[in-house]
Amino acid sequence: MTAQNFSKALKAVLVHEGGKANHPRDPGGRTNQGVIQRVYDGYRARKGRLKRDVYLMEPVERDEIYRAQYWDAVRGDDLPPGVDYVVFDGAVNSGPTQSVKWLQRALGGVKVDGDLGEATLAAVAAHPDHDALIAATCARRMAFLKALRTWPDFGKGWMGRVTGVRSLGQAWASGKDPQPSFRAEAVPAIGGNVKATLDQARPLPAMAGGDAAIGGGVAAGGLGGVLQQAQDVLAPLAGNSMIIGNIVAAFVVTGAVITIGGLGYRFLAQRRAAARADALDLAVRA
Repeated sequence: MTAQNFSKALKAVLVHEGGKANHPRDPGGRTNQGVIQRVYDGYRARKGRLKRDVYLMEPVERDEIYRAQYWDAVRGDDLPPGVDYVVFDGAVNSGPTQSVKWLQRALGGVKVDGDLGEATLAAVAAHPDHDALIAATCARRMAFLKALRTWPDFGKGWMGRVTGVRSLGQAWASGKDPQPSFRAEAVPAIGGNVKATLDQARPLPAMAGGDAAIGGGVAAGGLGGVLQQAQDVLAPLAGNSMIIGNIVAAFVVTGAVITIGGLGYRFLAQRRAAARADALDLAVRA
């Protein structure tokens, strides 16, 4: 596309990225207009300049960082209007690789590797409905955000940001340019500027609890093992006493309940793990 698209997209991104921030639960840490201290340090080092507080970042430095670190990383100049902004905004908030994965998942039929190469660009160009593509990309982004452990703290802000990004992106994809007073990105979403990255993901549900319960119901060790040992001792006496016979029967039922419960837990854990892995674009082991 053109440099004008970058300037317009950056202006919209900066509405959400706001000014200076240093929230204790923001993994980005000390941040100024969306640029974290570590990124600013790298930029200054590459330019042969001394390190300094990101709060002192100049507008020209900010713009150079945004273009090189995010816009060029997602090949914004090669993406159509609206789609470029949506992928760019996602890159700023969650990293270029993750944002490209959302686009690739929305496209379907392309390799989901976070690399915006020629195959992905061709699929975008061939897509019949960029409005729908933007909606699907933002839906993938929302699924990812909800799978983060920081969602309870910043979910409302992220949701507001993504809603605004989708609305404005779709308007630009349709060739519209809403008046400033009506633009969806005109009101920043409080908390929407907090970085949302994969290292904040909630861990996948563990299968160990279900496996232990299954093993406990059928083998020695744990509660199931104790029940089995007691059943083995009492079984020969069951024929001589109704009470002992009832106890043995109770042990059998209890062991079965433990096993069934373990199977149920494992099934639910597998489903939850698969859903979370899908949201995070991870592979999950059965």
